[in-house]
Amino acid sequence: MPTAEIITIGTELLLGEIQDTNTRFLARQLRDIGVDLYRSTQIGDNTDRIAGVIQEAMSRSEIIITTGGLGPTVDDPTREAVARAMGVQTVYHPELWEQILERYRRYSRQPTENNRRQAYLPMNATAIENPVGTAPAFLIETSSNVIISVPGVPREMEYLTINVVLPYLQEKYDLQGKIIKARVLHTAGAGESIVDELIGDLETHANPTVGLLAKPGQTDVRITAKAETEAQANQMLDDMAAIIYQRLGNHIYGIDQDTLETVLQNRLKTRGWELSIIESGLNSELSTHLAGIQISTEQMRDLPNPCNTDLLIKSLQELRSKNQTQIGLAASLCLQNNQNKLWMYLITPDNTYTEIHTFGGAPALMCLWAVNHALNFVRLHL
Repeated sequence: MPTAEIITIGTELLLGEIQDTNTRFLARQLRDIGVDLYRSTQIGDNTDRIAGVIQEAMSRSEIIITTGGLGPTVDDPTREAVARAMGVQTVYHPELWEQILERYRRYSRQPTENNRRQAYLPMNATAIENPVGTAPAFLIETSSNVIISVPGVPREMEYLTINVVLPYLQEKYDLQGKIIKARVLHTAGAGESIVDELIGDLETHANPTVGLLAKPGQTDVRITAKAETEAQANQMLDDMAAIIYQRLGNHIYGIDQDTLETVLQNRLKTRGWELSIIESGLNSELSTHLAGIQISTEQMRDLPNPCNTDLLIKSLQELRSKNQTQIGLAASLCLQNNQNKLWMYLITPDNTYTEIHTFGGAPALMCLWAVNHALNFVRLHL
């Protein structure tokens, strides 16, 4: 399978003025047709630096895709950068200028003279007509590489990728019938180190691959399979997932689009149970997370003095009795003995449960960590 690199171009990306959504889109599209993504790079509007990054990418990967820098202004350097990387000049294409003029006529607009820059391409490049914008894209082939430059405007990039770039790559690299599929298993209640201890040997597999992604109070396990057909890829994912389920057991709460909130909602709905919640010290984050799902009569209150567990239990009992809910959860996050502690108390029709966890991460992530632990605490006892 060929390897690819994505280079997103624009100083605004490096300044944090806009978010790079193009890389995520391209990465998934390349994955789905069986192309390995080797690296992605963000770089500012500097011709020499872009040329250098392209040359580096050509030494590692067959396919280099750039996005951005194809506009008409002086700080749109992609055409010149690609030419410099290839050691050639840019060449004026009158037919591209006619296409640009036609686009402007269609929008009842008049191009300025600097738009003519968009009709210049690196020597030996093949133009890619852009029917949804004014900036032509292009590709240029060498004996071992192809460089494809598309606009940075997401809707233009997405249109050209789906309608031109992917069909071209599938034909050039004989990618028909080759596929990469991924599945994500979501875990909660076990840190990344614990998950790694249980499945670390699986992370050395070549195909399918297994990787971990740590989040506050959660750890994702990503399985990626490469196969000739979708059925084969699915079977490989199923086989590896079965091993991981066997080892991680109830730590796994869902796959792909599942969230702790939706899993909790479905379990409550299945049992016909309703939930009351008291939270303290979490900045109402628990209430905010549960507001997006439909639990019929949940009631939430944020109390002062988060360390007063007796008050929390009493308040929860009163709230549960008042609303006649089967489940009651109290969660409190506070500083005790110079440590941030999450205290949780759960009432169910069968029993009561208490857990305490200590937080040791970045303060900005503490409330999200607490919310995920609290939701998982309820899930495990439903």
